[in-house]
Amino acid sequence: MLTHPAPTAVKTYALAGASSRGLYMYGKSISERYQDTARLVGVYDINSIRANLLSKECGGVPVYDSFDAMIANARPDCVIVTTVDRFHHEYIIRSLEAGCDVITEKPMTIDDVRCRAILEAEKRTGRRVIVTFNYRFAPYVTRVKELLREGVIGKVLSVDFEWILDTRHGADYFRRWHRRKENSGGLLVHKATHHFDMINWWIEDDPQIVFATGSRQFYGPTREARGERCSTCAHTNTCEYYVDYARDPIMKALYFDAEREDGYFRDRCVFADDIDIEDTMNAAIRYSKGVTMSYSLIAHSPYEGWRVALNGSHGRIEAEEFHSGPRANEPSQQIKIFNRKGETVIYDIPKATGNHAGGDDRLLDRLFGGHASPDPLGYMANSWSGAMSILIGIAANQSIATGQPIAIADLLVDEPENRT
Repeated sequence: MLTHPAPTAVKTYALAGASSRGLYMYGKSISERYQDTARLVGVYDINSIRANLLSKECGGVPVYDSFDAMIANARPDCVIVTTVDRFHHEYIIRSLEAGCDVITEKPMTIDDVRCRAILEAEKRTGRRVIVTFNYRFAPYVTRVKELLREGVIGKVLSVDFEWILDTRHGADYFRRWHRRKENSGGLLVHKATHHFDMINWWIEDDPQIVFATGSRQFYGPTREARGERCSTCAHTNTCEYYVDYARDPIMKALYFDAEREDGYFRDRCVFADDIDIEDTMNAAIRYSKGVTMSYSLIAHSPYEGWRVALNGSHGRIEAEEFHSGPRANEPSQQIKIFNRKGETVIYDIPKATGNHAGGDDRLLDRLFGGHASPDPLGYMANSWSGAMSILIGIAANQSIATGQPIAIADLLVDEPENRT
């Protein structure tokens, strides 16, 4: 007969940021699925309309107009940070200093100064930061990790990794606050932190040197027929990037009904002059144990997905995933192993259901399920993992700006003693 450990006491959480991610990933999950082990005790956002919407959707959780008041009155065990990326460090550090643990959305932060401040605050306070890398939890990604642990290709020597965003998903980063590097760090930080963490986790190593190139070639001021935002644009009949998000009741409630408070427009033009992030990027990364990686990211493909090849002393692993396009509806995904005997071994992995290739639900169970289960693969990412993923992107940004390779060590002042 199987037995399970008794659940721990109910843990309390507060949300900093009433974003769509805060609402649907964390707020509704805690209030609807994990009532026996987790309780949401407060939400804070600079936009009271969004904060009150989240409260209504999550059973009337108390809304605060001051982060400090929320911490003082709600006294949460843990703060979940889902704000705009540029503010992650502020709420992470303030939470740590208040004696709370922190769960933060990726990226942990957007530059090396903020990264160092988070690492220092965690060390100083003795509290814990978890970064939610949900792609680690996807069964397909997990199977690659297991095969590497089993040594099917021996020692990993190099990695070739291509991530392609289509013009539905990719374009949306150029409509939102992500379009400004001061908010998001650009796609090499905001988006690629997922990708870099996946490789770091697979090969169990830290990056050492980064050299990168990048440009904005597709979006930005590449056409004359454009306006400020889709909902007021005069070119809606001729622009293939026109969206009518206000017709979506969720988008309308979260953004269009709330924009009068903060002036944030969810449907800005993807061809605007003020866009300063790249849409076409390449990076070369060397790791501390000698592994090298070539990485590319574009945000304007006709279809979406990723491909990776890991080359090892005993063979090669190839894996791929498609999110849109002609292969997106295939019922399974394959992992191909090519060994030195001329053999090909194929693993057929049924597709998991749920967001982020099934990763979100599995991550939520780890975070809020209330059972202390073993974690031999190291699913749960700490601040060091968060730092190592963003610092590749941060170094890439600096390399693009300077034309020089950037050493990760130069972006860190004090190396934390605990890297687990």
